[in-house]
Amino acid sequence: MDALRASYGDASSDSDTDDYPPACSVSANPGEKSTAEKDSIPLPPPPLSLLESTVSTGSVDFSTTEPVVRVRNFPHVDGNYALHVYIPVTIPPYPKKEIVSFLKKVASVVPNLHMVEADEPLSILCKDDQKFKRALGRQFHISLGRSVPIRVHQINSVVSMLRQKLQFHKRYLIDFNKWEVFVNDDCTRSFLSFEITTSGLSEIIKQIDAVNEVYKFHNLPEFYKDPRPHISLVWALGDIRNSLKGAVDGELRKLRAGGCVQNRVFVSTFSGIECKIGKRKHRIC
Repeated sequence: MDALRASYGDASSDSDTDDYPPACSVSANPGEKSTAEKDSIPLPPPPLSLLESTVSTGSVDFSTTEPVVRVRNFPHVDGNYALHVYIPVTIPPYPKKEIVSFLKKVASVVPNLHMVEADEPLSILCKDDQKFKRALGRQFHISLGRSVPIRVHQINSVVSMLRQKLQFHKRYLIDFNKWEVFVNDDCTRSFLSFEITTSGLSEIIKQIDAVNEVYKFHNLPEFYKDPRPHISLVWALGDIRNSLKGAVDGELRKLRAGGCVQNRVFVSTFSGIECKIGKRKHRIC
């Protein structure tokens, strides 16, 4: 138990924003903490501006960047670790220009939108198309289960059962064909997403069912009864579904009026399933 706890970091890691201590922080004396562990302070992810080329002449006015407010999915409890099971998704290069154009138009109508994962305000990204495209190059995900807290002694069992249930799933195409707005359970955040309603939907539903079996065995809350698989690109604080959906529908009407009918936004190939416990990723299949 102690060895397992050590490999997953401090027992207070109940959020996916918590990191694990580096391997060098393990003290030779089990009764003492090493200097590295004592001094270890989790750092926030670097801003996207740090990813820019050193020869770039562009600059970002961070004085206009609004602070990001985070809300826990569940209360902090010592000894808990956040579990998330998902399909990683990377948006291919060819639709990024159209996606950037669409999101810029939505952002002009709905203020205070942020890019998922990068947590960068769209008001900043809209000033630099190349930076916007790089933000879209980050990895997104299709959730196959709720983000839930698990205890240290459940980790090995959960990972092992997930691999057993999902190991035989073959590759398939995922068609991201619909812009949709979602709101989280407690209505603290709204999301603009790509929903999957055609190719890939049946396969993902089967994978969600398999994850539900593992969750149920470990007395964890199962996924939604009628799941709607999607990846979220943009978020905003609060329940703004009406204004956000209104802006999206308005832009889609303009596209249709201009003779641009989109049956899909982009297609991706299923490349496997991962689960993240705290900051540690486990390849499932």
